[in-house]
Amino acid sequence: MTRDLRPGGSARPPATSAEVEGFLAEARRSVPARPAASGGAAARLILAMDATQSRQPGWDLAQGLQGEMFRVAGDGGLTVQLVYYRGIDECRASRWAGDALALARVMSRIDCRAGRTQLARVLVHAVAEARAVPVRGLIFVGDAVEEPMAALEAGAADLAMLGVRAFMFQEGRNPEVAAAFGHIARITGGALLPFDPAAPDRLRALLGAVAAVATHGPAALDRPGRADPAALRLLVGRMGGR
Repeated sequence: MTRDLRPGGSARPPATSAEVEGFLAEARRSVPARPAASGGAAARLILAMDATQSRQPGWDLAQGLQGEMFRVAGDGGLTVQLVYYRGIDECRASRWAGDALALARVMSRIDCRAGRTQLARVLVHAVAEARAVPVRGLIFVGDAVEEPMAALEAGAADLAMLGVRAFMFQEGRNPEVAAAFGHIARITGGALLPFDPAAPDRLRALLGAVAAVATHGPAALDRPGRADPAALRLLVGRMGGR
């Protein structure tokens, strides 16, 4: 089951670039690192995807690889919420899934449809979820941006204030998309990463590395575990500091 993410209430004006830059340093100083999941408390990750028409091959690939996140986190160590947008005005979120099979069942019922990007709505939703429950990170997979950067900066800044890192997976090599995704990642202390359908093993390893960092923080690099060491080093090396 998914729920529609329709905007409600009055939205605050988007922050300007100068305003975003002005409080990022303070945000990074004031937001404490969230502890690793323990005592049965699963880490929460939001997996958000562009499900517009061009994304069907990438969607199918992600559906086959998402189980790596649960494998790396271990039994009961991770819950994932799927968020996607497609069509003219459709943006939905699933319930939290505690295993790969449950998430795969949700993904299998969704097909990609032509439309425009709605990344700002994804960020607004992620902020709302993080205010309600602890969220360790946002993974976004997409290949385009068709929205004003000011709105994306505002959402990213709100995530930064809540201690939520955005891991932006870019399919393709569009430099404007890379700049926008990289800016969101930098604001939140996350990372810009490649989503390359020609390298599924690398993608699987990177998704596992994100799960490890979501569960244990950057200290995952020093912990023996199930994540691929090379992917962990790449991820942590690209993450913005807090």
